[in-house]
Amino acid sequence: MDTVMKKPWFEHYPEEIPKTIDYDEDTLQSYLKKAAKNYPDKSAFHFMGKEMNYKEVYESALKLANQLQLLGVTQGDRVAIMLANTPQAVISYYGALFAGGIVVQTNPLYVEREIEHQMNDAGAKVMICLDLVYPRVANVKEKTKLEHIIVTGIKDYLPFPKNLLYPFIQKKNTGIKVDLKYGPHLHSFRDVIQKGEAKEIPLDIDPKVDLALLQYTGGTTGPAKGVMLTHYNLVVNTQQCEKWMHKMKPGEEVIIAALPFFHVYGMTTVMNLAIRLGFKMIIMPKFDPQGILKAIQKHKATLYPGAPTMYIGLLNHPDIKKYDLSSIKACISGSAALPLEVQTQFEQATKGRLVEGYGLTETSPVAVANLIWGDRKPGSVGLPWPDTEVTILSAETGEQAKPNEVGEIIIKGPQVMKGYWNRPEDTQASFRDDWFLSGDMGYMDEEGYFYVVDRKKDMIIAGGFNIYPREIEEVLYEYEDVQEVCVIGVPDPYRGETVKAFIVPKEGKTISEADLDEYSRKHLASFKVPKFYEFREELPKTMVGKILRRVLVEQEKERNIK
Repeated sequence: MDTVMKKPWFEHYPEEIPKTIDYDEDTLQSYLKKAAKNYPDKSAFHFMGKEMNYKEVYESALKLANQLQLLGVTQGDRVAIMLANTPQAVISYYGALFAGGIVVQTNPLYVEREIEHQMNDAGAKVMICLDLVYPRVANVKEKTKLEHIIVTGIKDYLPFPKNLLYPFIQKKNTGIKVDLKYGPHLHSFRDVIQKGEAKEIPLDIDPKVDLALLQYTGGTTGPAKGVMLTHYNLVVNTQQCEKWMHKMKPGEEVIIAALPFFHVYGMTTVMNLAIRLGFKMIIMPKFDPQGILKAIQKHKATLYPGAPTMYIGLLNHPDIKKYDLSSIKACISGSAALPLEVQTQFEQATKGRLVEGYGLTETSPVAVANLIWGDRKPGSVGLPWPDTEVTILSAETGEQAKPNEVGEIIIKGPQVMKGYWNRPEDTQASFRDDWFLSGDMGYMDEEGYFYVVDRKKDMIIAGGFNIYPREIEEVLYEYEDVQEVCVIGVPDPYRGETVKAFIVPKEGKTISEADLDEYSRKHLASFKVPKFYEFREELPKTMVGKILRRVLVEQEKERNIK
């Protein structure tokens, strides 16, 4: 494909955002070392009443790193981290990197089958996990290459007397009490840190070659694949994020850390960005709308990266008007389409800016975003970031598409992954020359703004028409009593497929199929109007808040089989 291309998006860049950046050619963990030097006494995070400054976090990470080496971790070994957002998650991430390890982020919601697959695929030597998930890990340990498990609990980093009370609250809420018998292969996180020595370990790392992270994709089309991200990939995307958010002041901002750190979106735009710039993180172990509202008001939070469902959750909280949210300056929404209605309402509630971005695990993750302070277009995911090339691959010609022509979004830039772990054929199939094939359908307008139409595999083909669920969802989100919506294709004997919409009404509201049908027919072409509606109290979601369309598809298939 001809790689000579126009880049009309540069015309919209404000002068504060450079077209190209002089990136640090250093390891990712160097960010924490520099933060400890520049902001030693500044609070790195607040967690349920507990605070630690940057010097303390840095020293804790070094102590963990030295203990990991004593457990046999050498440069290039994989260290799995199965933690919710906690101080331990930050310390473990950077501690593993200081030891020369490659981090393998593992979702705490994974069941035994998923844990076993990921540990075997990655070949992880050590796992750091929460006590609540330890039984699942222990049940599969012998089927993997795991040699050591380090266990921690929420209580370990709570202030007195919360640390004493929390185990009772945890048992009451979860019904789980874990009895741990520490030994040669099972270790207490707290003891490991206490025994460790806060000294640096000499490493020979090439940031552009050596991996910092194996980040597993969701496995929507088969077993989850490990995305190989180098130190440089992650350093680059963090610096790109910094330049895009050019009004943010190092050492001064307060960021809500509700996006899971084990997801690359929360890892880059919250944890790594905060540590690079000396921000204070308000760490939230789970998404709690009222807790976040309280935290924004109490800590005068200025940044809140999130997902659309997170903003929807806040907007629909009955007490939102009781809280002062005016400290919020900027929010970047990702992981799913941001409905225009949600963006408008959130900006009215906070007086801050909320913009949509786009990216993938394979791009560390951000490739495109709307300008926070500048021109933006409704429905667009925005402009490519500095040093990032994005174009549309025409399905008809296999070459660069014309403006406004729908095709596959392809991406080239220094944040694009090295490839898939131990999957050379999948890696080769995902690239065309140096361009990463996203699998997402979209188009670029004449001014260089990009629009995501939908995932290739989510497209519904009904009676020969291509129907994109996102377009229908946008329309249904504008219906005043709809809180959440997800659209899928279901089998149809005449059309091949037809449209079904899953709807979550706002609390206290009742919606009829007839009302939605009448509304949809006013705003959609007849072939796009849902034939079926199903009303639910909630929709299946990832920990990031992304609605799991594939789960709804699978549930629908099971119904049809029965």
